[in-house]
Amino acid sequence: MNIHEYQGKQLFAEHGIHVQRGIHVTTPEDAGAAWDELGVDLVAVKSQIHAGGRGKGELVDPTSRDTVLQGGVHLARSRNEVVDFAGAMLGNMLVTKQSGACGKLVQNLYIESGCDIAHEYYLALLVDREAKSVLIMASTEGGMEIEDVAASTPEKIHKIWVDPTTGLLGFQARNLAADLGLGKVAGRSFAKMLFSLYNLFVNKDCSMVEINPLVRTNDDEMVALDAKISFDDNADFRHQDIFSGLRDISEEEPAEVRAKEADLSYVKLDGEIGCLVNGAGLAMATMDVIKLYGGEPANFLDVGGGADEEQVKTAFSIILEDQNVKGVLVNIFGGIMRCDIIARGIIEATESLELEVPLVVRLSGTNFEQGRKILKASTLNIHSVDNLAQGAQKIVALIGGEQ
Repeated sequence: MNIHEYQGKQLFAEHGIHVQRGIHVTTPEDAGAAWDELGVDLVAVKSQIHAGGRGKGELVDPTSRDTVLQGGVHLARSRNEVVDFAGAMLGNMLVTKQSGACGKLVQNLYIESGCDIAHEYYLALLVDREAKSVLIMASTEGGMEIEDVAASTPEKIHKIWVDPTTGLLGFQARNLAADLGLGKVAGRSFAKMLFSLYNLFVNKDCSMVEINPLVRTNDDEMVALDAKISFDDNADFRHQDIFSGLRDISEEEPAEVRAKEADLSYVKLDGEIGCLVNGAGLAMATMDVIKLYGGEPANFLDVGGGADEEQVKTAFSIILEDQNVKGVLVNIFGGIMRCDIIARGIIEATESLELEVPLVVRLSGTNFEQGRKILKASTLNIHSVDNLAQGAQKIVALIGGEQ
């Protein structure tokens, strides 16, 4: 789960991480009042969406798609400027490198006090599953896309791995500060911040914390001018205050929200073949085989090992909400899940949803023979196959017009 910058900075402040004072607003009038309350000569007006690259993005009218404003982050030096920027941002779509072509609707702004900046840095904490450690990355090239830095000047990215059994050690923080060329005062400020960030990362079950830019002021104080935090969904039961209080469903794909409510794992993709599979590994293999035979998967959908007929029906309806879907491939390996139950769910879903696109089904495992008999006995246009390769070939052929 992702949260907005203003929410991330609230967590930063609670953990003793230095941030500038800011105010969350949702209307131009509130933005003007925020300027009055902050009482400074310079503020940043920041669009709040769940996507990076906001500063270099483009705000477009959601109806006409005309450009309204270049950049989703702007500096303002007067109340009128704050109100004008807020009016241009709110209610429009912000298109960035990470938002997709349609962009994301701006419904929240963060009005933040200006900061004197001596230098900008990049800092991130991530889970390195292969190393079974927390990876901390830092660079002197703050304010830039870290992918661009990695491609052009990889030597400017410094990394340390923290063993979770021992935690972040003092020499690691000091060495990273030295790698960034920080002096004694700034180095102490950086190390203190790093320990606070690491504690936040571990205690809140984060999967990523990114600050871009992290800045050094002229007083050698390290300040987080950005806050991008994502949390491990598997830990939601431990952090209901975060998952219930900070989640912004409007920023998420509606179909993915609906799938989660039905205890299904769904991720929308850009292809045209819908996939309904049980098991994450099998789902990924199914997508690979579809691509092998010239198709493009429209989604990742794992119904899990214990799905019932109603969940299968819900899974079908979620797949068919995607107007790009021209055919559906069902690939079920019965273990805990019985293939006869899946077959009945498929028939019920096909009848109730008036399925008009080709449907190919591969059943294997527990009660697969009964499942195939159920499908064969139906009068519906369902193509049953023996294995995954046949299934992928068949659905690709069917959406291509072959019979």
